[in-house]
Amino acid sequence: MAEVQTSTQSGELSQRFIEFVMMHAQNAALFLGQIPNPKTGEGEVNLDLARMFIDQLAMIQEKTRGNLTNEESTVLRNALSNLQMVYVEVARETPKGAAQSATAKPEPTEQPAPEQKPSSPPATSSETAPPVTSTESESESKKKFTKSYGP
Repeated sequence: MAEVQTSTQSGELSQRFIEFVMMHAQNAALFLGQIPNPKTGEGEVNLDLARMFIDQLAMIQEKTRGNLTNEESTVLRNALSNLQMVYVEVARETPKGAAQSATAKPEPTEQPAPEQKPSSPPATSSETAPPVTSTESESESKKKFTKSYGP
């Protein structure tokens, strides 16, 4: 009975790990313009954020080396290699000045200094006010993820 329970727990953990990897891969794909932004319905490119998610997956691959099942290892390896290839393609196509966002609309969250604001339509940039939202979001996220392990 204990063996069945252990393998069930192991299978659930394996499934959660795969979902975790896929969630990171989807976020990277979103910022590579492969998935449309749910708010705008358009693809956006933010190479810095895409690279952050890709680097996190690479770190997970390195830190879990030898501790994954064949399925987990395959999913992680394939997701990482596909994202790295797409990143290189998108980085080649994206001009240097437009590396933060390739669409006309500024990204309202997570980016402290949108560089494409002047090229966006005046009504859109005044409605969203990205610098204020981004700065507040960044400072709040730093507070949220600070952990203390000591007394």
